Amino acid sequence: MDILFAQIQADLRSNDALRQSGALLQALQQSAAGRDIAVIAKTAVEEIVASPASAVCKKLAFDLIRSTRLTPDLWETVCSGIRGDFRFPDPDVTAAAVSILAAIPSYRLARLIADCNKEITECFDSPSDNLRFSVTETLGCVLARDDLVILCENNVGLLDRVSAWWARIGANMLDRADVVSKVAFDSVGRLFSEFSSKRMSRLAGDKLVDSENSLAIRSTWVSSMVDFVWKKRRALMARSLILPVENFRSTVFPVVYSVKAVASGSVEVIRKLSKASGGAGVGSGDQIDSNAEKLVGVSDVVTHLAPFLVSSLEPALIYEVGINMLYLADVPGGKTEWASQSIIAILTLWDRQEFASARESIVRAVVTNLHLLDLHMQVSLFKRLLLMVRNLRAESDRMHALACICRTALCVDLFAKESVRRGQKPLAGTDIASLFEDARVSDDLNSITSKSIFREELVASLVESCFQLSLPLPEQNNTGMESRVIGALAYGTGYGALNWTEPALEVVEVCRPCVKWDCDGRTYAIDCYLKLLVRLCCIYDTRGGVKRVKDGASQDQILNETRLQNLQRELVKDLREVNTPRILARLIWAITEHIDIEGLDPLLADDPDDPLNVIVSNIHKVLFNVDSTAETTNRIQDVQAVLISAQRLGSRHPRAGQLLTKELEEYRNHASADSVSKHQCRFILQKIKYASSHPDSRWAGVTAARGDYPFSHHKLTVQFYEASAAQDRKLEGLVHKAILELWRPDPSELTLFLTKGFDSTLLKVPPTAITLTGSSDPCYVEGYHLTDSSDGRITLHLKVLNLTELELNRVDVRVGLSGALYYMDGSSQAVRQLRNLVSQDPVLCSVTVGVSHFERCALWVQVLYYPFYGSGGIGDYEGDYAEEDPQIMRQKRSLRPELGEPVILRCQPYKIPLTEMLLPHQISPVEFFRLWPSLPAIVEYTGTYTYEGSGFKATAAQQYGTSPFLSGLKSLSSKPFHKVCSHIIRTVAGFELCYFAKTWHGGFLGMMIFGASEVSRNVDLGDETTTMLCKFVVRASDSSITKEIGSDLQGWLDDLTDGGVEYMPEDEVKAAAAERLRISMERLALLKAAQPRKTAKSDDEESEDEDKKEKKDGEDDDEKKGPSTLSKLTAEEAEHHALQAAVLQEWHMLCKDRTTEVN
Repeated sequence: MDILFAQIQADLRSNDALRQSGALLQALQQSAAGRDIAVIAKTAVEEIVASPASAVCKKLAFDLIRSTRLTPDLWETVCSGIRGDFRFPDPDVTAAAVSILAAIPSYRLARLIADCNKEITECFDSPSDNLRFSVTETLGCVLARDDLVILCENNVGLLDRVSAWWARIGANMLDRADVVSKVAFDSVGRLFSEFSSKRMSRLAGDKLVDSENSLAIRSTWVSSMVDFVWKKRRALMARSLILPVENFRSTVFPVVYSVKAVASGSVEVIRKLSKASGGAGVGSGDQIDSNAEKLVGVSDVVTHLAPFLVSSLEPALIYEVGINMLYLADVPGGKTEWASQSIIAILTLWDRQEFASARESIVRAVVTNLHLLDLHMQVSLFKRLLLMVRNLRAESDRMHALACICRTALCVDLFAKESVRRGQKPLAGTDIASLFEDARVSDDLNSITSKSIFREELVASLVESCFQLSLPLPEQNNTGMESRVIGALAYGTGYGALNWTEPALEVVEVCRPCVKWDCDGRTYAIDCYLKLLVRLCCIYDTRGGVKRVKDGASQDQILNETRLQNLQRELVKDLREVNTPRILARLIWAITEHIDIEGLDPLLADDPDDPLNVIVSNIHKVLFNVDSTAETTNRIQDVQAVLISAQRLGSRHPRAGQLLTKELEEYRNHASADSVSKHQCRFILQKIKYASSHPDSRWAGVTAARGDYPFSHHKLTVQFYEASAAQDRKLEGLVHKAILELWRPDPSELTLFLTKGFDSTLLKVPPTAITLTGSSDPCYVEGYHLTDSSDGRITLHLKVLNLTELELNRVDVRVGLSGALYYMDGSSQAVRQLRNLVSQDPVLCSVTVGVSHFERCALWVQVLYYPFYGSGGIGDYEGDYAEEDPQIMRQKRSLRPELGEPVILRCQPYKIPLTEMLLPHQISPVEFFRLWPSLPAIVEYTGTYTYEGSGFKATAAQQYGTSPFLSGLKSLSSKPFHKVCSHIIRTVAGFELCYFAKTWHGGFLGMMIFGASEVSRNVDLGDETTTMLCKFVVRASDSSITKEIGSDLQGWLDDLTDGGVEYMPEDEVKAAAAERLRISMERLALLKAAQPRKTAKSDDEESEDEDKKEKKDGEDDDEKKGPSTLSKLTAEEAEHHALQAAVLQEWHMLCKDRTTEVN
């Protein structure tokens, strides 16, 4: 290998263009084979890039540079070579030099552009097509990227140059050469797509996390380009038609984007954004076109594109035109024919062999635009789409498509029903049952076992969509794709509170077979189904039977209640066929809680098919189920559920009470019942006996149905790692993510600006910088970081200030990494070379790193500066005959500026807080308390914080409603946690806070904080400073997370509370508790001693003896009890007690809220 490399290097050093190009091709071959070719790259840079060579060799050398990593010194050489090539007479050489601009690292790009801007501008006027093509293509890639936008932010001159170049690229769309015109269309399209998606910036390796001005700068370029395209749209459409047909695809998006921006009015907001940054607004865009002109513009573009949907044979072109016509179909005044034409054309691609890999894109395009079609078309496409979605491979695509399909089904159903109510002709097949009546889907729903998980995804998505429909619809002011759907849903629900229950009722009927499924232990989909069923039964009050017209019930209500009653009867029959033991108990609970037991026919009491007899026999089945599988599937929970059902059912109806009394007596005396269940049975039997013996004084409110479904697929800690539990959690995550993204999407910054207009509150606050050097260091370095959790990247921005009197010609900033950080290019450290640092003049540089997992990490900065750089190696030789010595003269001539000895300045590490790697994970309190015990890893510790303020201040604060709690935990609110709930429990003057978060890499983390009120003691003593204790309990889904937190508790507390809380070791906590106990005992003794003495001595002696005895007992008790909150209890017990208190408190609050709402 060394011989081969030596041969390649020798060929590169020869002046023969043929040998050089052969050597470069060999080197590229070696690079493709995965060998390290850094040595060859160095020779190529020095011999070809930095010296005159043919265009082919230059091109190959630049390809070689792209395939390897260069040191900063070599990049300097490359940049000087490029500068030379710009002045080279052969335009092909210049074209090769321009093309490498896209690969120059962003920290070096700004200076190169500043040095060469005149030459780059001249390239646009070159007579050579190749050079114009090269400059248009390269600048189109570079100028749209984030890193260049950020460079423009700090450099006004650069911003002006780049804006001028964009104007030239726009003009090139009408260039006489086809290749130049095509690539100019591509570049403008890239600018537009980058404005909303930032896709290319993500692909550029050194992606910086952008700041607030980048949007404003980019919007200046976008608005000027939109104006240009809108004004020249006819010329551009004519130009695109005479391009070769394979290039036509590039011309579609820029024209459509601009016309849509003008027609929908979003260009106005983009203009406002660009002016808000202080950038020069574009004067030409000031005249506003009339609506008619906008609509004509849109129709022109549609007419221009439509023929390609039919006549083209290229799938990619059909797809591009179809997608863009859909994009135009929802402008104000758009027509449904435009959408139906496009969707039919896109669906024809499904069966085309050469487009098979893009099936996900086809489905995504169709389902997201389904609402643009008319009702007939939606219904006719529905079943075909369901089958298409079923065949998608990627889970996230399948989930997104399912969420869209379920929303469309609800939309169609509601819209059709409301249209009928308003007197229009009914349309066949719009109800949910007929939409999902496809043979394959119904086979899947009705079979007991199935290899595919699709049916579970379908049921879960349908049910979750119904729950989303029950919430208030999001308000939207803009005319966008979403507003049509929300309009249709609002029209269908008529903004009525309970109109959503009609489609939900159909969903429950369609999905009924799911209770019989055997899903290998997975229960998420069936739990979702039962949750919706219970909610509907509660809303329609199925316990009370079907209401009558004379009670004020409407015809619709009577019909719906009858359907629900029939469904319950069917479910009772299905009890015998349930195949999952966990589900049997839950289904019994769901039915017994809501069945209309008074409405059963008393004459059928002996019939084994009577619903009550079926329920009782199944309760018997659960109680006496002693096979081995029952033990592994939480039999305790099943028995509990069934016993509660028995208690509530038995106390509601005398015949049920008699049957259940018999069962419970039998179970009590059975060997399989444990002591807790026996006691519980006794208690339930007494309740049933009381209820049956006092039929008149039975209070209905005791067993009122709440509509809550208290079960969940979340397993207990021991079973956290079971395969079925993990699959359930994964499915839940996917369904929730898809549904929320569709129904309640987090608007991007741009969407917020487009809907709400420009508002300074939306701008991000720049983070505070941390100083990394000491006060007497010759260089001052400070840094701050920005994070991008979607890409798992962190950018560190450094400011370097030369504090010496010298001008430093060269400074190297090296950044090393520790922990979970890595550089995207795989190198171990990054070097940024800064030149000519003038005294007191700040210079900025930045590095971007990826984060691989949740771990403490830091960036280690070293500053190397060379005070003797460029002074020459032996310049200090002071001889009389130095001038005459030919050897010294020769050495001086050949001297390159030497680096000299560097001065190394090691800065303190820049630590990334652990909290930065968390994301707030929204979760309801009920789900939080279900999930909390199933998180297996746990760490708990105590912290202390100091608060200032006399007792008077604290009581005044309490009086005016500001709570005297958590003054040391204020900064928690700004950390990336979701605040699940916080109770300030006034009675014991304490508080409990619950937080939940997810790591960037998918682990769960829950945290509870317990503490006391700051006015619970020392109120009147006026202590100026008081130390408060608070207890932290952290649980996580993976022990590596708690291990990382536990390895440096003080560091974690600093991250959480910005240094407000100090960690207190357990032995100190015990000592402090003992000390507090001693002080309180002394006070008690003082109080008792100060009591007035009684007259009779015997009484006095007795009372003293009693006091001593009491004191002794109290001391014994308190010494047992006092510290026990922290010392005697194990961690699990302490946490269990805390959890119980929290759960009770949470339910208490929820129930209180619910009763007030009901009233």
